[in-house]
Amino acid sequence: MRVVVTGGAGFIGANLCRHLSELPDVDEVVAFDNLATGFESNLHGVDAELVVGSILDRPVLDEVVAGADAVVHLAARPSVPRSLRDPVASHEVNATGTLYVLEAARKAGAHVIAASSSSVYGANPTLPKHEGLATRPLSPYAASKLVTEAYTLAYGTSFDLPVLSFRFFNVYGPLQAAGHAYAAVIPAFVDAALSGRPATVFGDGTQSRDFTYVGTVCQVLGDAVIRRVTHPDAVNLAFGSRTSLLDLLDRLGAILGTPVERTHIETRVGDVRDSQAADARLKSLFPDVTPVPLDDGLAATVAWFRKERAAAGG
Repeated sequence: MRVVVTGGAGFIGANLCRHLSELPDVDEVVAFDNLATGFESNLHGVDAELVVGSILDRPVLDEVVAGADAVVHLAARPSVPRSLRDPVASHEVNATGTLYVLEAARKAGAHVIAASSSSVYGANPTLPKHEGLATRPLSPYAASKLVTEAYTLAYGTSFDLPVLSFRFFNVYGPLQAAGHAYAAVIPAFVDAALSGRPATVFGDGTQSRDFTYVGTVCQVLGDAVIRRVTHPDAVNLAFGSRTSLLDLLDRLGAILGTPVERTHIETRVGDVRDSQAADARLKSLFPDVTPVPLDDGLAATVAWFRKERAAAGG
């Protein structure tokens, strides 16, 4: 089995490439990444071929995907704030780029597993978020991810392409970058705490998220690849937990052995207030996957950050 992972040098992609390379049914793993937000170093020690290129470069994309049995499409221009600064760029990568990936996969006859986002639920206040809810994107990023899943599912219907579209919920874990303007909340909090800085909290901190450890996500994606799982509708990839940012800081403080100081600033435009997945559809498709508990995942993430800082002399 030959598997192509777009965005394969990124946080989730590199973790997935490592996981796939260790599966006995997978013979070849190809990480396709333009290294805009991914890093070649993420793949050190991973039995995967890195091909540097953009999903917007159709000839190169077609060449990479040719002969693939499956494509896990993770390549994206991430971040709500980044999309507010440049909506067109987010659309080009997340919407048009996905269309190009689907076209390449259609030529190859490959199974496509595509990453959408819980941000598509947006302003819909219902909890937990089940896949039948109306989508109400609050940002260009969220709208572009809704296009990602819409195109993916449409290709399944129109061309009988085997597809599966996941809505990711706040994935975290080792390899997730910190120290930049668009860092996700967990690496930003861990980096601040280990650096002796207060963690920056947007708003009052009572907003909640359904955090999912990257190892769990990779288990699901790997199983989907091996069993060629498909579904005609989007599938939440989270397990129904709900943790406020204040509780998250307390949990990190317990792991670090010292309270994490925090500074509150104004709420960001485009941020969803609360997020929690309904997981019935996911569990029906992947009944054998057990999620890593939040405290265990946070401990592994902190350990990875400490190791990285030590290696860098920090």
